[in-house]
Amino acid sequence: MDPLADLAVVVPVGPGDAAWRSLVPDLEALPPDAEVVFVGTEPLTALPWTRPTWRWIQASPGRARQMNAGARSSTKSFLWFLHADSRFAPDTVAALARSIREHPDAIFYFDLAFLSDGPRLVKLNQLGTWVRSRWGGMPFGDQGFCLRRETWERLGGFDTHAPYGEDHLFVWKARRAGVPPRPTGGTLRTSARKYHEQGWLATTTRHLRLTAAQAFPEWIKLLRAT
Repeated sequence: MDPLADLAVVVPVGPGDAAWRSLVPDLEALPPDAEVVFVGTEPLTALPWTRPTWRWIQASPGRARQMNAGARSSTKSFLWFLHADSRFAPDTVAALARSIREHPDAIFYFDLAFLSDGPRLVKLNQLGTWVRSRWGGMPFGDQGFCLRRETWERLGGFDTHAPYGEDHLFVWKARRAGVPPRPTGGTLRTSARKYHEQGWLATTTRHLRLTAAQAFPEWIKLLRAT
């Protein structure tokens, strides 16, 4: 049996964000039985797909609230959380299927690659993401978390009170519960437009500062739990 047939993809869509429309063709590579739940903050009347297992639902603004709402509305055993500007690489789907088949109790993430809509310096960010994930055990949500529904429920979903980094906090919570993140070995692409719009140095510096501020207390909690 194809493990991806028991998969629900959850995609939060922010107000005015149209990037998710370019993700639709990539998602068509999934089996027909797989669910796809786009979670927007506004209604959508014209659906750009015909699959009966795909749908658009509404939730209150906030990525954590939207992801939680999408997960609760789905019926499948595995949940795959994608950002609206995620794009598949040639190995994305096969790597996920293999990972679920071989290690079904893990929380999976992908190696991140940036699209060509940002500055060339994002190659350094790409390398930094690999190091942060593989060596530091800190993948972020744009790397496409996938895990069992029962694990997501046991962890209590995403923190809707976090001012930022609900994906980062979820990984630390999973690690304390004995569910360390595991790479699929595949690649997931994401937009680099914020580095172009907000500046590479300013964006990179801000991300490093926010990550460090959030990671240090979580690391202390992990040490105390072990």
